[in-house]
Amino acid sequence: MTHFDYTTAFKRNIGLVSVNEQEQIKKFTIAIPGMGWVGSNHLIALVRQGFQNFKIADFDEYEIHNFNRQYGAKIENLWKNKAATMVEEALKINPDCHIELFDKWINKDNIDEFLKDVDLSVDALDIFCPKARRLFFNESHKAKIPVITAGPMWFSFAWAIMMPDGPNFDEYFCVDDNTSDEEFVLHFALGLSPSMLHIKYMRNVSLEEKSWPSSIAWVLAASSFVVTNALRVLFKWEWLKPLPYTHQFDYRRNIYKCNKLRFGLNTPWQKLKLKIAIKMVTKKS
Repeated sequence: MTHFDYTTAFKRNIGLVSVNEQEQIKKFTIAIPGMGWVGSNHLIALVRQGFQNFKIADFDEYEIHNFNRQYGAKIENLWKNKAATMVEEALKINPDCHIELFDKWINKDNIDEFLKDVDLSVDALDIFCPKARRLFFNESHKAKIPVITAGPMWFSFAWAIMMPDGPNFDEYFCVDDNTSDEEFVLHFALGLSPSMLHIKYMRNVSLEEKSWPSSIAWVLAASSFVVTNALRVLFKWEWLKPLPYTHQFDYRRNIYKCNKLRFGLNTPWQKLKLKIAIKMVTKKS
């Protein structure tokens, strides 16, 4: 077996990052709950950048319908746990990776341990997991851990960065204990993409069945964003535009839009857009 050498494996990163920065990358710890469509690709992209300390969580198993977008979705991995499989995939790239595996969903009982000694949180939760997402964001914010999220939206992806000195999840997305799961999904989707660049061709949405279309195209785009902005956040590169700024780029329409919602979704105009979104989703489901 060929001996693994970190410096040689990632020397092509030099020039995009400095030698010193590449060495620092080895020391950061990143938390990623969810090893499905975005999480699995985020993990592999970050490993190829040279990150090697992670905490990941997922209790789900691979099924055939995962094959169009999830990194570990292969015939030999059917019915295997996604998180355990992705540990194996990461170690095939960098055998020095240290990955702490949580084979249960994050919850109030394990969130403190999941976020312990973490430098960056990367949201990879399914959009239909509202309680876990809200917990992950808000507890990261309390622990002063930056959070990056990049959510696929048809042939586009929307992204945001939550910094410790900015609004927390509840404040920006205007949710609380009384928000229903269906409302939460729409609040999160609209909060990430208030311009709704994908709305003209949005089809096949079902909140009841918890499904919408997916494509590997924007999953990979989202992962490229996560890697680049993980570096920007951790190394304090050029000025970020974190929440209340959000961003969306639509590949199909070739449009980029940056929005600033100073008060998040807690304005009459944004609440009206939520009502319209509910009607559109109901009509196109």
